[in-house]
Amino acid sequence: MREKLTQSDVEKIEKEIEHRKLIVRKEAIEAVKEARAQGDLSENFEYYAAKKDKNKNESRIRYLERMLKTAVIVSDQSNEDEVGLNNTVTVAFEEDGEEETYRIVTSIRGNSLKGLVSIESPLGKAILGHKTGERVQVVPDHGAGYYIIIKNIEKTNDEENDRIRSY
Repeated sequence: MREKLTQSDVEKIEKEIEHRKLIVRKEAIEAVKEARAQGDLSENFEYYAAKKDKNKNESRIRYLERMLKTAVIVSDQSNEDEVGLNNTVTVAFEEDGEEETYRIVTSIRGNSLKGLVSIESPLGKAILGHKTGERVQVVPDHGAGYYIIIKNIEKTNDEENDRIRSY
């Protein structure tokens, strides 16, 4: 699946790749060398742990590079009065009037437990581009849909976006 990333997401991922290649990789190689120098490799737990850490780092680098290679760059710009990426949105559920607040984010940052709703989720797809006061139908992949009313939209600055990133 092709990830949808903002330019800011791409920059953060590039920084992580660089950090992993220049710092973490060197530390992991050094840890493997030190563990290997302890002698018998057949019962050397430190050696296997160091190799495992080194391999996890290399796997993460390959994963991030593949993600960047196949990613679709999306804009986080939106009109002042409509729901866009990185906006905080308060919605009211029509059936019970309960209000919830969510931040609309790209798919790699989605975390419903933290109120971060992906633009790929049924709720994210439904409200993206809509305006305050609009009634929107949310249709999940399974089951019946429901209606929400967009109560409030707040634009988010880059500082706030950086605080919620979890790479």
